[in-house]
Amino acid sequence: MTPAVKCLIVLAIVALLFITELIPLAISAMGGAIACGLLGFIPTKQVFSGLSNSTVVLFAGMFVVGSAMFHTGLAQKIGTSVVKISGTGENSLMFGIMIVGVGLSSVLSNTGTTACLMPVVLGICAAAKISASRQLMPLAYAASVGGIITLVGTPPNIIVSGALSASGYEPFSFFEFAWIGIPLSIVAILYMIFIGKYLLPKAELAADQVIEQEIEVTVQDSKKQIISGLILAVVVIVMALDLKSITLEMAAIIGALVCVLTGCLTEKQAYSSIDWVTIFLFAGMMPVSMAMDKTGAGKLIAEWAVSMMGGTPNPIVMTAVLFIISCTLTQFMSNTAASALLAPVGIAISHQLGASPKAVLMAIGVAASCAFATPVGTPPCTLVLGPGNYKFMDYVKVGIPLVIICFVVSIIIIPLVWPFFPG
Repeated sequence: MTPAVKCLIVLAIVALLFITELIPLAISAMGGAIACGLLGFIPTKQVFSGLSNSTVVLFAGMFVVGSAMFHTGLAQKIGTSVVKISGTGENSLMFGIMIVGVGLSSVLSNTGTTACLMPVVLGICAAAKISASRQLMPLAYAASVGGIITLVGTPPNIIVSGALSASGYEPFSFFEFAWIGIPLSIVAILYMIFIGKYLLPKAELAADQVIEQEIEVTVQDSKKQIISGLILAVVVIVMALDLKSITLEMAAIIGALVCVLTGCLTEKQAYSSIDWVTIFLFAGMMPVSMAMDKTGAGKLIAEWAVSMMGGTPNPIVMTAVLFIISCTLTQFMSNTAASALLAPVGIAISHQLGASPKAVLMAIGVAASCAFATPVGTPPCTLVLGPGNYKFMDYVKVGIPLVIICFVVSIIIIPLVWPFFPG
């Protein structure tokens, strides 16, 4: 048995564990990295090299900066203000909630955005006598799709950009994702207002259930709210300017340090705000991706996929197929894991066709964020499951049409912005 086949077996086991979650995701990822070292696919000194990757530092810094927004109450204040302006009519309220969700999740954690706005939405729905099941799923979808807009909005964006850089290509810039993220956000809002709302359940929530879901913000200090907002704004601006003297990682960590030094959150809160599952999941999959490259496993998958598509498939067909695979996986497993698994495959297939991998990786990353059809695909959808009194099939009914629409829009826009055979 060749090393490539052995590596594919390891990858298949990791993928199965991701999908079933028989053991925690982070353990599965790190276990995969250790297996690659034990089997000799990569040098043992590289087994934990993912933990020293600069992207991990970027993750950690932005988790802290984003958390400061929530601990000071600024994110909730923004949400409350905009929702009040939008009124309590079902359509206007849905529009306001989704706009806020998209905006906040573009630069903050989509999970944190949903958790912050959920009690606000529940309270307003109770006062307006509107079923919260009509508004919470739109919030979750807005937070998910809004994360696509910037490099730091959602982990898949950072992963596909890092994969490009690791393969010797120019990575995606901070706002480059907006070319597809903004259109998809607009489409998602229009879909929910004009189509999706008719597919949502109309079950009422009991008053005590609403009370149980209410959260108290840790701090209500206007000065600290202003400071946390300014820190985030400066970090985003510095990242967008792409300064050679200040890397993305440096900007994120400086921002995190200032958040603690100014008292926007305590040192303990900063540590606890870091999503260690995402950190170890990413760090574990980096060596697995290296093993796929060194053993030729990625190339083997690429050759198989190309042959299944007719030997020399049209790049658009290839992109569409990988989008569908990524989108299918992400309904049942972490979007971080789905993008990390498929990024090296996409690069290998692009090499086979002599095409630029940018369009393919963008499709993989975007598709990994389109986890609308199940309650387990992404944390925002999971968060609203109980408070919205949703059933599994509610996500299927509302989410699948949105997935299809996002697929069509992506296949049209992505090749136009990122040509397969540039100049």
